[in-house]
Amino acid sequence: MERDAVLESVFTPVRTPSTFEETVERLGTAIRAGILPAGSRLPAERALADQLGISRSTLRQALTALVQSGHLTATRGRGGGTFVTETPPLTELGAQRLGDDARAVFDLRVAIETGATMLAAERAEPEALDRLDELVARMAEVADAVDFGDYRRADIRFHIGIAEAASSPRLLNAMTEVQGQMSGLITLIAHPPQVLTHSNDQHRRLVRLLRRRDRTRAVELMREHLEGTEHILAGLI
Repeated sequence: MERDAVLESVFTPVRTPSTFEETVERLGTAIRAGILPAGSRLPAERALADQLGISRSTLRQALTALVQSGHLTATRGRGGGTFVTETPPLTELGAQRLGDDARAVFDLRVAIETGATMLAAERAEPEALDRLDELVARMAEVADAVDFGDYRRADIRFHIGIAEAASSPRLLNAMTEVQGQMSGLITLIAHPPQVLTHSNDQHRRLVRLLRRRDRTRAVELMREHLEGTEHILAGLI
């Protein structure tokens, strides 16, 4: 009965603004913890989306990320479906990779990025925001590319650009440093085009809020953006 209750908890509705990221974390953690054992089959797509309370398109994005990370495998035809791989990543490995040092980087990133966003909403000049829009356009162009490097370079430049828009040299140095620290973690996870498109949509919305000087909503969106990365990392490694 206890095991059934734990398993049932995996398939309760996702209640968060970051439904895609939360779904990846929920399923990835359940796989690594053995709640969804190797070789087990997930519910059919329609049923699973209903159980989690999310759209089928969001579910497909999450499943794609988990397939690319080695947690799941998908087969077609009679007897097909989505299955936990026979050798899924182990909880111990995830804990080793995503330890206290990574948590410290996450905390530092939140402080720097939200602070930079707040100041950028107050101080950003139109030219600085135009450069951010150009980077958003660049990321949109390469989101489907095989090589993640082009997207990541533009992504790093975008976040550093927010610190530049805040007109704070020390904050700019701190942003550059924390982006370097995050890069090692981000390379550990899969980057399907759907994930990158979702992330870049948040970039686009953020620039619009900065143009409107909407400090409160800009900071809230940046925090949501950062939490999305944390959910993905927690679910996959």
